[in-house]
Amino acid sequence: MFSAEIREAIASSVAAMSLWEVAAVVLALAYLLLAMRENILCWYAAFASTAIYLVLFWDVSLLMESALQIFYLLIAVYGWWQWRNQSTQNDSAQIHRWPVQIHLAAFAAVGALTLVFGFVLDNYTNAALPYLDSFTTWGAVVTTYMVTRKVLENWLYWIAIDGAAIYLYIDRELYLTALLFVLYVILVVIGFFQWFRLYQQQNPAGGQAPATA
Repeated sequence: MFSAEIREAIASSVAAMSLWEVAAVVLALAYLLLAMRENILCWYAAFASTAIYLVLFWDVSLLMESALQIFYLLIAVYGWWQWRNQSTQNDSAQIHRWPVQIHLAAFAAVGALTLVFGFVLDNYTNAALPYLDSFTTWGAVVTTYMVTRKVLENWLYWIAIDGAAIYLYIDRELYLTALLFVLYVILVVIGFFQWFRLYQQQNPAGGQAPATA
């Protein structure tokens, strides 16, 4: 399935993993599994995993990746607050769907940010695959917000983003991380069908839940 070179790189990556990195990966997986079950504990796992990655990325001089974790820390707090107070926010208490207009606006925003930041990185830094890197970053920002609002289509967004990230990490020879994202894609597909069933249960008449942003 994998060439000897790739298998050797994966083995080296596993051997080089620190306990903190292992903890971050486990917590990241816990976040995804708990989010699939609409369990508010997912945001605790997200916060802890992100805090670890913030330090790990800083230690290896990935400053932009480290800075991105600050956003994830804030969104984890926002997501926890949002889910915790859903009982008094009937418009977003249930899984709901965005209308086409909002999806088009999201696509346009991610596309514009990808082009702008990709251009800057391509012309003023030595960043590898600057446009793809920008797409996965800004796509993740928008999609994580969708999770906090319980928008059903967030799982479909993640399929595209995580799929692109797999190529990104393989190109950078981060094979272990690429394998992790292959697992993410599988779990994301499962998560979509699980939320879709819950969405149907919450809307037995076939109508859509309020489509709030």
